[in-house]
Amino acid sequence: MVTEDTAVLDRSRLDRLVEVLIGEGYVVVGPTVRDGAIVLGELDSAAALPAGWGVETGPGRYRLRRRRDAAVFGHSAGPQSWKQFLHPPRRKLFSAGPDGEFHAEPEDAPRYAFLGVRACDLAAIKILDKVLLAEAHPDGSYARRRRRLLVIAANCTEPGELCFCASMGTGPAAGPGYDLGLTERIDEAGHRFVVDIGSEEGARVLALAGGGAADPDDVAAARSEVAEAANRMGRAMPSGDLRELMRESRESPHWEDVASRCLSCANCTMVCPTCFCTTTEDVTDLTGDHAERWQHWASCFELDFSYVHGGTVRTSTESRYRQWISHKLGTWQDQFGTSGCVGCGRCVAWCPAGIDITEEAAKLAAVRE
Repeated sequence: MVTEDTAVLDRSRLDRLVEVLIGEGYVVVGPTVRDGAIVLGELDSAAALPAGWGVETGPGRYRLRRRRDAAVFGHSAGPQSWKQFLHPPRRKLFSAGPDGEFHAEPEDAPRYAFLGVRACDLAAIKILDKVLLAEAHPDGSYARRRRRLLVIAANCTEPGELCFCASMGTGPAAGPGYDLGLTERIDEAGHRFVVDIGSEEGARVLALAGGGAADPDDVAAARSEVAEAANRMGRAMPSGDLRELMRESRESPHWEDVASRCLSCANCTMVCPTCFCTTTEDVTDLTGDHAERWQHWASCFELDFSYVHGGTVRTSTESRYRQWISHKLGTWQDQFGTSGCVGCGRCVAWCPAGIDITEEAAKLAAVRE
């Protein structure tokens, strides 16, 4: 007996799935090893996946390590998120020449297939949807890329040292929104992926790849492994109302302690999968005959971020860190009805000072008590 919304792929069929996606015109993006990290990049075949690689992470620490098996999704979040493909870090908006005419920059929206999207990152994409697809002022570039996107999620069975998605309600099982959801299993029965089918397009490409019927016991074991992963998170956000905690901690003396360690480098905002702020800059050539306007990511840790007529509002590191964490865990709820943190742990791993958002939230709670 099998269910209609589940299937199984053996390891060779995953390779075939990538071939099918490319043949169907998708630009396949997935994890791969480069520059001493597992990063996201365009895949020309499944051979580029990080088979046999895992990671060791800690506050301000990230290292590759060899696994004892050939798992391709046996690693936690790397330095990049899928945001960069839907909301590029830098793009040209328009140009103007000596004729005085403005020329909008044509944009080719790739037809992306994201392979290996973790539950936390799928939740982050949904948050970006709330922000950048808002009915009043949608971001046209994001909308075009998002509309053509196919998502193949990878459920987590091995959370990392810095993962805390379970305490944020965003994992380890991928929520709705994927086209296909994979749970990787390696045991005496072989290397395979239990597949949950989430859309008609997902079912179509899976059929082309040759997915087989899933055994109910295999499906149950996969579900159990994902559920158990929730009990093995490396971190946890403190319980309670984080929005209220941030509001009541505005004048907390703990902000001075954070500021003494924070470098205001903006790494946390650059690696965060939900930070969406941008700014624009106008550039000209030496002749002054050609001008361009570019949009690029910005950070609330930048001194100029809060600049208004008369000067910068948040001049201290203390005030800028407070703005970041208070928005992420607190006022994001007021704006978008959800937290801005998905528990991926990237901000902890890639902070040069090793500042841990879960520890800082816990310290604020302790000071308040």
